[in-house]
Amino acid sequence: MSENETNAATPAPVTTPALDGRPDEKVGLIAGDEPIRQEGMNWFVLRVASNKESSVRDTLLRKVQIEKMTHLVNRILVPTEKTKTVKGGKQKITETKLYPGYVFVEMRLEPDGRIPQDVFFLIKETTGVGDFVGTAGRPTPMKDHEIEKMLKDSKKPEDTPNVRMVFEKGEHVIIKEGPFTSYEGTVDELLPEKGLVRVLVTIFGRQAPIELEEWQIGKAEGA
Repeated sequence: MSENETNAATPAPVTTPALDGRPDEKVGLIAGDEPIRQEGMNWFVLRVASNKESSVRDTLLRKVQIEKMTHLVNRILVPTEKTKTVKGGKQKITETKLYPGYVFVEMRLEPDGRIPQDVFFLIKETTGVGDFVGTAGRPTPMKDHEIEKMLKDSKKPEDTPNVRMVFEKGEHVIIKEGPFTSYEGTVDELLPEKGLVRVLVTIFGRQAPIELEEWQIGKAEGA
């Protein structure tokens, strides 16, 4: 670990660890009645290369089991969020990392606050790994409220994905696709379970509600 590492705050949120089918998946999952930290351990924030979060986590989990270091390193998480979008009647589920560039590691430190030597080399010899958030070789433990937020974000993969809606009720929009192209209107209601937006459009002098998919509308100029 770099001796000139500077203090840094735990990253603010910007996708549930995808551990399905992995032999070491139990190490990373969160049980509803599990404590926020194991006795004698704490959570630390590890900086990693962009887009290497999942591969670093999987590699570390595998190494910890092979080297029989589960008494020193417990859970390793990459919180993600699953979102569902609907286009052309077809649903698409995407998984997005909530803390890009970071992996969360629950581990036991030496009495002087340093990482045990065996754990240090196991982590540092992993491709894509940077330094822990901390100073002078001593990682800074996360605060309880930060841990609780991170664990809450680490939902299991089977959890129902959120439907992300771009528009808000009352927003002024313009229709880009379909028989009412170029008409402007106001968002009257969001129907996330269907991936639809109900828009009030004035047609022949009368307001009429039209249900459209999000990709069919855009923000009106000056809105």
